[in-house]
Amino acid sequence: MRVLLIALFFGITRALRNTPWGVDSCHKSGVCREGPNPRSCETVCFANGTCRLNIALILPQSSYYIINMEKTVSVIREAEQAAKNQGIIYNDTVINLYHFDDQCSQANATIHGINASSDFCTHFVIGSTCDYCTAALGRVAKVLGTYGMPVITPGGFVFDFTARKNECTDEFYMLINSGPVDYRSFAEFFIKLFERYNWQKISLVYEKLDQNDVGGLRACQLLMTSVIEVGIEIHKFLYADGDLMLYGLTYREYLEKEIGTKYGIVLLCTSHENTRRIMLEAESLKMMEKGEYAFFNFELYNSAPDPLRPWYNSSDSEEENERAKNAYRALYTFTPLVEAKNAQNGQISTLPKGDFYLDGVYDGFLLYAHILNDTIASGGRNRDFVIKGDDVMSKTFGKRFPGRSEEVVMNCNAQRVSAYALTQINSSGLSHIVAEYYTINKSIVDVREIQWISGKPPLDSPVCGFDDSLCPSEINITLIVVSVSVTIGLIILSVFLYRHYKLEYELASMTWKVNWEDIVWIPHVKRRNSTYSTESLNWSKRGSQTTIILSEYEAFSLAGDRHLYTTVGYYKNLITAVKRLKDTKIVLNRDQLLELKIMKDFSNDHLVKFYGACVDPPHCCILTEYCPRGSLQDILENEEVQLDGLFKLSLIQDITKGMLYIHDSEIKYHGSLKSSNCVVDSRFVLKISDFGLHFLRVHMRDESIDENSHSFWQRQLWTSPELLRNESSTPVGSQKGDVYSFAIIVHEIVTRQGVFYLGENSKTSPKQIVDSVRNGPESSHVPPLRPLIDDSTCDEDVAQLMKRCWAEDAADRPDFSVVKNTIRKLNKEYDSSNILDNLLSRMEQYANNLETLVEERTADYLEEKRKCEELLYQLLPKTVATQLIGGEAVIAETFDQVTIYFSDIVGFTSLSAESTPLEVVDLLNDLYTCFDSIIENFDVYKVETIGDAYMVVSGLPERNGNKHAREIARMSLALLDEVKHFKIRHRPADPLKLRIGMHTGPCVAGVVGLKMPRYCLFGDTVNTASRMESNGQPLRIHVSPVTKNVLDTFGTFNLECRGEVEMKGKGKMTTYWLLGERKIQSKHMDRVVKIPNCEKLTASMNSNVKKGSYSNLNGKSLNASGICDQQEDAAVPLLSITPSEHYTQA
Repeated sequence: MRVLLIALFFGITRALRNTPWGVDSCHKSGVCREGPNPRSCETVCFANGTCRLNIALILPQSSYYIINMEKTVSVIREAEQAAKNQGIIYNDTVINLYHFDDQCSQANATIHGINASSDFCTHFVIGSTCDYCTAALGRVAKVLGTYGMPVITPGGFVFDFTARKNECTDEFYMLINSGPVDYRSFAEFFIKLFERYNWQKISLVYEKLDQNDVGGLRACQLLMTSVIEVGIEIHKFLYADGDLMLYGLTYREYLEKEIGTKYGIVLLCTSHENTRRIMLEAESLKMMEKGEYAFFNFELYNSAPDPLRPWYNSSDSEEENERAKNAYRALYTFTPLVEAKNAQNGQISTLPKGDFYLDGVYDGFLLYAHILNDTIASGGRNRDFVIKGDDVMSKTFGKRFPGRSEEVVMNCNAQRVSAYALTQINSSGLSHIVAEYYTINKSIVDVREIQWISGKPPLDSPVCGFDDSLCPSEINITLIVVSVSVTIGLIILSVFLYRHYKLEYELASMTWKVNWEDIVWIPHVKRRNSTYSTESLNWSKRGSQTTIILSEYEAFSLAGDRHLYTTVGYYKNLITAVKRLKDTKIVLNRDQLLELKIMKDFSNDHLVKFYGACVDPPHCCILTEYCPRGSLQDILENEEVQLDGLFKLSLIQDITKGMLYIHDSEIKYHGSLKSSNCVVDSRFVLKISDFGLHFLRVHMRDESIDENSHSFWQRQLWTSPELLRNESSTPVGSQKGDVYSFAIIVHEIVTRQGVFYLGENSKTSPKQIVDSVRNGPESSHVPPLRPLIDDSTCDEDVAQLMKRCWAEDAADRPDFSVVKNTIRKLNKEYDSSNILDNLLSRMEQYANNLETLVEERTADYLEEKRKCEELLYQLLPKTVATQLIGGEAVIAETFDQVTIYFSDIVGFTSLSAESTPLEVVDLLNDLYTCFDSIIENFDVYKVETIGDAYMVVSGLPERNGNKHAREIARMSLALLDEVKHFKIRHRPADPLKLRIGMHTGPCVAGVVGLKMPRYCLFGDTVNTASRMESNGQPLRIHVSPVTKNVLDTFGTFNLECRGEVEMKGKGKMTTYWLLGERKIQSKHMDRVVKIPNCEKLTASMNSNVKKGSYSNLNGKSLNASGICDQQEDAAVPLLSITPSEHYTQA
């Protein structure tokens, strides 16, 4: 048998024993939705006197279901015609039917309901008999349309649909049950009989997929659930849940093994065919012989080929039918009264099966038609109006009208008043009614006496059972009793002696004792990189040699005046936490040995495992389970660890389970429960430590306690008032004191503000708090000092639990069994029997937290990496920097021809001598910022700046043919033109004289050094370019003959021969002055260059510098925003490059 469910509810009689829903003087529901004007399409009747009803048919299309789309449309058209013939609605009323196939799926039903309202402006829904679809539509009905859209269903069988729904706050408000059946009434009928015969237990037998052509999937399961719900409400009883699909047994095996001699009352819900098979198996087991078994059956409609002879099967032999007839004498069937009467009158055979359920469709349409008629009668026809959902509900309550087959009476809960029958076969084998049940007053009417096989109702437990196993043959009972008693006595005595000697042996063997030499030690390493830091335990195995790294947990107390250490060791293949004791001789008595054995045998998922103790001085210690995640206090104070509400509740529940185990054990109490004694293992399961063994813990190596220290009082914040008042030097505790400590820890977990948090502005010291708690309130009108509860962040139920647990009077505090039940209600999601699911849920939250941290750290790393790369690109050529970043070696490279530029400031030395260092720095920064912004527009590379010297090269590291000379020349003209307008901040009247030299030739370039690597140029070309600059003149560009020859190839540059100049180390050399470049007109442009305005670049540095104008060498002024025309390589007037001009390369 599966789990035997015990439902013991006392005094809960709100269902049957309360007044049933009446049909008169119904309370009218109020207006639920007041809002904007309705959509015009929601209008039911118009000012011209015409009316229109839009009806959504949300039903299964399949003909498998009794209530399907085809049958429903036919019945509604029949009802429409009847309503018009009877004058209930006008003949010109238009009835629009919109079909939606829900396929008996609640998702489809919800979507179709929303679409019907939004797209077709339907006024009400005729819904499915599939219960899940009905539930989905019933929940959304009151929010559809402007004023809600009523759902009228011939189904709605499930227990939940009969709950109150006459107020807009009710779950299924606007759900109207027009059908003749509901599961609750079936269940009430059965439970009434159950009470009448004083039965106390039953066995439920059902196949959840049977009879689903009426109520959809799991019809029988939902029906049996209603029986259980009603039974729990009105009666205390035992029941066995017999879902046949779960057992995997044949009918015979189930009857024999699960029902057998345990149950005499069996409640069935299966198909007609399966019911007959079950009864035949029961008959073959001889369950009908003594009348000790009674089988009750639910039938939503008569599905038997011959309802008067449900036991008969034309394809079976006569012998089998006789057996079935005999078996059916013990079968009693609950069925709708209308079906039972139709069977008695012989009408079932002429009607489609379950046809009476279509009455609910017919009568549901008539109900809305009557409501429409009442609305017209109260306000007139020739007007525009809509029928609100609230009005439909109010007019439904207590409504009576002639229906398809009988008078329809609606009660004050929008349900149709129905009636049911109990049938059995008589001595002739014909089915007849023995009792009727009416839901309007919840009463049973006995039609005739029930015929029991034994002449009297059976008991709920068989007397002998089908196999007479409960009635043994008459033997010498006295001999059996004496023999059994002696045997039991000997067994008990043997067990007692065995346990006694076994206990004494275990006490003597001291399995808990640890040898100091069995622990492998090495020097520990301490880290102090955070307030609560944890050292990892690193160990490795090499062959048979095992090396253990013994490390320590190090934490600072809240006062910060000392450190707390927990040593981690390795003992017998176990990682353990080692707590040192004072080196004093410890003499153990029998009670203490017994407690050590009990601690060694302790095993609970939420208690730290005790591995043993060493009591031989000078090495005394206690070894317990090692939990690598640290203490609960560590986790709560680590802001990087995110704890949601579910995680917090799971931690609280872990503490509750551990403390409940301690309180139920021989240890009885903890005595020092605090968040630092709650540790978390690698699976994020919270475990309680430091319990029991108080006679050893008094020898703990705790530094000399200074009663004036912050930490001394801090540790007492978890202690209950009555224990604080106990001035005994011996550690004491109590179960109620543990409950108080638990409440303080719960407050820590909920608020994460530390122990005994009194608010941000509180300056109360721990000593003051302890003194206040110890002394208690000054009077009964003043509440005792307790931690601050913030109602905005703390759940009300949790807050109430904390207040009960830290009550001043210990007698008012609940025990942990009550606390566990309270937490279970708060944390239903966590309180699951599947331990793996709970563990995975915790680890998933931890993993999500780590993922968030990793993403943040990765983003920070990538940002810093980007900044470093940008800085490297500014220091080195991009190609070289990329090679360095990729870890490649940068090999020096020879370049056949490049052009190198040198410049300095004439008179810089004297200018520096007359300026302060800060002014010199500002000058060079302004100047080189300007220069740097200009050279970005040319294919050049800035090599370096040393003092006032500025070095630039073109043609490396990226070769550019012979364009390097042109790029340097144009850049030089641009720099020279700009420097003429440059203003020195501290000496704006003094001009700045730039001297430029350039030379073209081969060179070698490479990266030099590892620390602060530099990209350097080597070769005679560098020296010659430097000589060209040093032998030049202020505000002129000195060009070597090699560079002049390259420039001449472009035909656009104007150069003037300077003559021969003596060059140091070179002798005499004919050099040239670069005067400018002619504008050109070209249809083929390489690049358009715009030179920036350096005054704007330095404006923020020098607000006193006035905006200057720029001019060419001929003195012509140019607009700062002007753009020069594109030029060909032809002779034009000389032009210097200005900051706002565009240039093209040929």
